[in-house]
Amino acid sequence: MVLRIYNTLTGKKEEFKPVEEGKVKMYVCGMTVYSDAHIGHARTYLAFDIVRRYLEYKGYKVTYVQNITDVDDKIIKSANERNMDPLEYSRYYTERCLSDMDALGIRRADIYPKASEHIEDMIKMIEKIIENGYAYVSGGDVYFSVEKFKDYGKLSKQKIEEMKAGARVEPGEKKRNPLDFALWKSAKPGEPKWQSPWGEGRPGWHIECSVMSTKYLGVPFDIHGGGQDLIFPHHENEIAQTEAAYGDGFANYWMHVGLLKVKGEKMSKSLGNIIPIRDAIKMYDPEIIRFFFASMHYRSPPNFTEEALDNARKSLEKIYRVYDLLRYYKKRNIGDEDEEVKEFIKDLEKGFEEAMDDDFNTPMAMKVIFEFIDKINNKLKEKPLGPETSRAAQEALRKVCNVLTLLQDVKEPDINPDEIKSLLEKYGLEVEAKSAEEGVDILLKRREDARKEKDWGTADSIRDDLKKIGIEVEDTKSGAVWYIKRRF
Repeated sequence: MVLRIYNTLTGKKEEFKPVEEGKVKMYVCGMTVYSDAHIGHARTYLAFDIVRRYLEYKGYKVTYVQNITDVDDKIIKSANERNMDPLEYSRYYTERCLSDMDALGIRRADIYPKASEHIEDMIKMIEKIIENGYAYVSGGDVYFSVEKFKDYGKLSKQKIEEMKAGARVEPGEKKRNPLDFALWKSAKPGEPKWQSPWGEGRPGWHIECSVMSTKYLGVPFDIHGGGQDLIFPHHENEIAQTEAAYGDGFANYWMHVGLLKVKGEKMSKSLGNIIPIRDAIKMYDPEIIRFFFASMHYRSPPNFTEEALDNARKSLEKIYRVYDLLRYYKKRNIGDEDEEVKEFIKDLEKGFEEAMDDDFNTPMAMKVIFEFIDKINNKLKEKPLGPETSRAAQEALRKVCNVLTLLQDVKEPDINPDEIKSLLEKYGLEVEAKSAEEGVDILLKRREDARKEKDWGTADSIRDDLKKIGIEVEDTKSGAVWYIKRRF
């Protein structure tokens, strides 16, 4: 099967062909660290975590670079308001933002270059752009001359003539054309500054990503990504300045993630609906949030609502129920091996790969996963599965779910032995259980005896008492089985 990716640059799905066989080099624009990470950041970085995981699933060795913008107008403003050094301020929020992503269960990138640590590289690229005739110095500032770059607008599908109509020069700017953008800004009081051939100052925002992506991934590299709001001007400007420095070809595939809405509205400070990740994971289990985002195609605009998160929780519980039932049968030699389940597994893997090969179609991949779950459920209604069949089905489910960031580091849930001991005493079972699990089995044997004696009150009471401590009992044709219900 062939992976196809929607390329914003060409406006169509294209077969993915990496620059270097067996390897993928991917750059995603990182956070500007002036405040805590929010769920909009989570939306973008979870999407690219899934992209990275699927590429690895397909056997690629992925190098994933995500920059840290620690020199920026917003950082300087926020730091000055708190009487802090801007770089110290940004270091503080860098650690907080990365720990927020860790808490949410998003894997870290391989490299996190910081803008402040690559100033010399930026100066060199700016010098090259000037040398090639695409930039000019004006009063200590350096500007990129947009009209010199004939392909400007090719990513955002805009024409220079149309952009000119709405552009204007802000007070204090020294550029020749309203569309020109800063590569280097002369020093202002209260701002971090570095020495350059044009005097003291700091880099513009756009040049940072051009430098850090090409430094670690070369030119060209495979995938450049970010949110849809970065298409223009940020990514458009990145293309212009990088190709002005190095010639045609920068990133081969441009991927953009749909912007998150909260209760149907765009996230913004003015609406007061920005939800920090730290607050979100107090309201919802991190895996629920990951499921919610993974169930949406990366190019779609998901709507973060209580109803959507509750539906995500219910769906996640269905996955865990089957996963834990398979765990139950895997540990007990009470069923037969089943050849048909092998076909279910093949269908799962084939359908999953077909979905993900189609521009990382995670909603379709989810559909395939739940079809597999339905098949396993129907099979378990017929008969218990043997340990090898259960193991293979459980591993197949976990493998595809891991790509979608689910079922990560799944631990067997604990049973409180004291609670089981109390129930054994309650029902007059004076036996010494070797383990809490054995105690549950003894209780279910007592329940089965009660059912045979038509003592429905005792049978129901045992089931209800087990449910109170998180143990779900299901009656099947071959007898009762149990699992610990995961709490989300």
